[in-house]
Amino acid sequence: MGPAATFGAQLDAATTTLAAAGVESARVDAEWLLAGLLGVGRLDVRLDPARVVPGPLAERYADAVRRRARREPLQRILGWEGFRGLRIRLTEAVLVPRPETETLVDWALALLPPPVDSRRRLAVDLGTGSGCIACALAAERPDLDVVAIDVAPAAAAVARENARALDLASRVRVIAADLLDGVRALGADLIVSNPPYLPTALVPELSPEVRTHDPGIALDGGADGLALIRRIAAVARRGLRPSGALVVETAGGDQATATAALFRGTGWSEVAVRDDLAGVGRFVAGRV
Repeated sequence: MGPAATFGAQLDAATTTLAAAGVESARVDAEWLLAGLLGVGRLDVRLDPARVVPGPLAERYADAVRRRARREPLQRILGWEGFRGLRIRLTEAVLVPRPETETLVDWALALLPPPVDSRRRLAVDLGTGSGCIACALAAERPDLDVVAIDVAPAAAAVARENARALDLASRVRVIAADLLDGVRALGADLIVSNPPYLPTALVPELSPEVRTHDPGIALDGGADGLALIRRIAAVARRGLRPSGALVVETAGGDQATATAALFRGTGWSEVAVRDDLAGVGRFVAGRV
């Protein structure tokens, strides 16, 4: 890709490189990388194929393409991911938000009591990572305050920065802690969590983008994937007010069924399972 190459030539060459590296969405990723460097939308680079890219920008684009060809995730190269209309900044300390987790937020919002006059509501996001869930909840419910908790201080720092960047810092309080350890009784209306839920043996089989670049602590859920979910089911009740709700994301299928049984066995009521975008049972909720 020479310094005087057009958008079209740059994109064609990048698409060939990425496809050869096994990137399934090669053309889309090529477009997003160029758009990200230009600070425009992906459609803008598609609609102007004859535009010439200056040499310095072409060199930066070539470097970005090389990184993606090494299977570094697109979102990490861009430095952000979209989540329910919010731009979430990412670092190597946090998981890249997944589209299915937007459905978890849908259910979490539905489980909250409706807004009533000036009463404030409270939610807790356990294992907040980038803060995407906490920030989405706060952005969509102005009457809601959120306590976002993560065991990793580096992840908590990212969540805190995202809350500030989205002008939500006054309603999203970020704490570095192990679940509810050391956190006073909150009387929350809702606890939500997208915990690590993959069985340890499956982690090495993940795509290079995930196993190499997502933090292992956010993926590995122990031998059966339920280690953190068991702990959450056991401790979440003390953070909730009477009739408060707990909702978690799981690996889906049999694990969702096992999680629902776990919830019932630890005294949760109104336990239910909800499907993800692919129609697979993935999210499990219960009430105190």
